[in-house]
Amino acid sequence: MASALTVAPVIRQAGKADVSAMIAIATAAYVIYVPRIGKEPAPMLADFAIHVARGEAYVLEDNGEVVAYIVTFEKDGGQFIENVAVRPSRHGQGHGKCLLGFAEDQARQGNRPRLFLYTNALMTENLDFYPRLGYVETHRIQENGFDRVYFEKDLRA
Repeated sequence: MASALTVAPVIRQAGKADVSAMIAIATAAYVIYVPRIGKEPAPMLADFAIHVARGEAYVLEDNGEVVAYIVTFEKDGGQFIENVAVRPSRHGQGHGKCLLGFAEDQARQGNRPRLFLYTNALMTENLDFYPRLGYVETHRIQENGFDRVYFEKDLRA
């Protein structure tokens, strides 16, 4: 009996053809937070076409299907993670951690000493998740109409 061929997940720079998949993933991943926050979270409002055009968007393909993405770029001397999301049906498979590791690799290649990101204060799952990956909360602010919690990971250690 032949087994199905499985291919390791691949991270690649997103192209114009990936924008609709990124929007679909963001919508599916973040819609659960709308009742909690009272409005669509920032990632649901993102202009993915601009991120793709700037070369700061990457997708993770698993067996040929785009199942996750990350938007990351240099900012303020560090590697900023603007947004990362995984299709809900693919949660728990390590895709998010893989993409965060990719951003860390980007930072190291660019000789950037830190990664930083924010999450919404009401996305309480993330407040537990990022510290498990070595991120430390740095501050909380209200920004663009959202209560945000900033995290940073020092890569010099």
